[in-house]
This record gives sequence, structure tokens and C-alpha cells, in this order.
Amino acid sequence: MNELNFPPILAARDLTVTYPGATTPALAGVSLDIWPGQSLAIVGQSGSGKTTLLHTLAGILTPTSGAVVYNGATGPVRVDQLSDDARAQLRREQFGFVFQQGLLLDELTALENVAVALMLTGVSRRDAEAQAAAWLSHLGLAGMEDRRLGQLSGGQAQRVAIARAQITGAPLLFADEPTGSLDSHTGDEVVSVLLDAVANGRTLVMVTHNLDLAARCDRVVTLRDGHIVADHSKRPVTTQLPVTVAPQQLGRTA
Repeated sequence: MNELNFPPILAARDLTVTYPGATTPALAGVSLDIWPGQSLAIVGQSGSGKTTLLHTLAGILTPTSGAVVYNGATGPVRVDQLSDDARAQLRREQFGFVFQQGLLLDELTALENVAVALMLTGVSRRDAEAQAAAWLSHLGLAGMEDRRLGQLSGGQAQRVAIARAQITGAPLLFADEPTGSLDSHTGDEVVSVLLDAVANGRTLVMVTHNLDLAARCDRVVTLRDGHIVADHSKRPVTTQLPVTVAPQQLGRTA
């Protein structure tokens, strides 16, 4: 695949996705390697297949054909061949997600929304909430732990979602239009927070319609009609980047 001595963290081969009743595929033979520590933006017009690609890479959708391989700490895994339960576990433990609306739970506080992701992996409530408080502080939300969704601005809510996406130590973050409902200034701030996660060793795959925000990533892939039509990188991948620090360590240094 290249001359490097380490594999991509995520590899897609000949991905095709055809939705029931559709006459044309949403993805038509997409192949893509994503490298550890890289920030990748996926852009394209509405209907180009951006979100379908992200959801297929993340194991939310199963491709009609093709393969998705995740190279985690325990070795390669064919994401597309996992059972529903195994894919759900992979998403809980190895992948973090930030969506346009955040998908936070209205009835929970900011602290609880972040802590619940860790509790689902078996961590006690006490420890999960301690780590959640550290993450919220690190992302500039100290003192807002007890606020509910209606008491947060759009940018604050997305920071809560980003804290939730990182608290499990997931090495791979997926963001689907994370700034779509925000003004330009707040959107810039949210992308800065996501790119800070990359600087700390994580890998980011972000779908966005905003080309200015996409240009802040290491690499921009453009889709059209389910095909990759452009793939531009700012810098070559020449070395294995470090694994991210543990979330509790990051919280203590905030």
C-alpha cells in the first residue's frame, strides 16, 4: 500500500453502498487509507455520499460490498464482517462520535452526558464522573457540569459532545457536520477543539460542507456521485504518530 512500516488505522477497499429501492449506489467502489494521527475532511455536494462513507467507515452502516479494516491495538478487524453486537462494542470502546446536533440527552446534565459513555464500558459512576469533570474542565466548561442541554449554547453543547467522544480514550474520532448548526466563529472554535484532539494523538475523520474548515485538516477528500474525485494532503505521512494520552492524564494537565 505504501513504503511505510505501519498500517493505516482505517482502510476501506472497494466500498459500495446501495440503499433499498435506489437505482444508483450512494458509494461506488471507494477505496481509502486513513493514517494514525491524521485529520481528514470529507467534502462534496449534498448527495455525494459523504455521510454514507463516514457511517460505513464507522461501522454504523454495513456496505453492500467491499471491506473496512480497523487496525487497533489488538490487531486488524474487519468491521464490515462483525456482528451487530461486536460492531456496537467497537463503536463504544474504540470510536468517538460528534454529530451536527451533538445527540446529547436532554434529561442529563453536561457531566452525566459525558460520564455515561465511560459507564457503558464498565467504569463506576464515581470514577466516570471524575474523569468527565476533568474533560469538561479541559475543554473550557468548568463550572457548567450541572447544566442541562437547554442551558448551554450551541458551541458549549458541541464541546460536551467532544468530551464524550474522547473520554473512553477512543483513538479514532468521527465528526459528521459538527459545525452545521453553529455560526462561523463558534464553528471555528469547535474545529479547533477537534484538531487539538489530533495534536494529542487521535485520528479525526470529519464530514463538512464548509471548505474553509476542511482546509484546516491535514487532508481533504472530495466525493462526487459516490466516487472520490480528489484527494489532497498538506503533508506526507512519514512516521507513526504517538498514541493519545489517557483521558484522565489529559484532564489533570488542563
